[in-house]
Amino acid sequence: FTPPSSMTPTSEFDSSSEDEVGDEDLTPLRVSWLPLSIVGCPQFLGICALPGCKYKEIRRCLQRDVEELQNQGVQDVFVFCTRGELNKYRVPSLLEVYQQLGFRVHHMPFLDGDSPELEQCCQILEELQASLKNDRRTVIHCYGGLGRSALIAACLLLQLSFTMTPNKAIEILRQHRGGGAIQTVRQYNFLHEFREKYTAYRESGEVPSERSVSR
Repeated sequence: FTPPSSMTPTSEFDSSSEDEVGDEDLTPLRVSWLPLSIVGCPQFLGICALPGCKYKEIRRCLQRDVEELQNQGVQDVFVFCTRGELNKYRVPSLLEVYQQLGFRVHHMPFLDGDSPELEQCCQILEELQASLKNDRRTVIHCYGGLGRSALIAACLLLQLSFTMTPNKAIEILRQHRGGGAIQTVRQYNFLHEFREKYTAYRESGEVPSERSVSR
């Protein structure tokens, strides 16, 4: 994928932008690596906040954040922010930057504070499992890495282990991401209803039996 010249994201990275660095947050992007060994799988799933975000008191440097993902060996990135959010948070070319630098991008947006449709959730989980099964180092993120990302990670835990409970999944995500993980009543309810709805959805023949992550 080569973005048109008007979209070429290299301007994000040119030296003239260094003038802004003085007031940017230069701490490394925090990626929480969730060990899927807790559900019997050898892989890790990374969760982080939106790289390069500039909003209110948050002023991150896109170049540094994306370099941090590269340094941590990330190959696949799942982005749950809408295009509108990427504009709002001043990273309108984020997806193109990812692609230009060789990341495999899975843009599967749903609204902040919300939960995805069941069909979309199944699609996200299927692609997520395929990335993990192929031992691709994978990160998921939304805006803060707390609501939507933690919800998807928790659904993955439920999908991979029949002994995992929704409350235990929330507890695990809060240990790794902080107390704000799984933020809204809608997300909480979606998670608690996920296994039953997912099973019914599969049995209806609408979704193939999931290919589980290699053990």
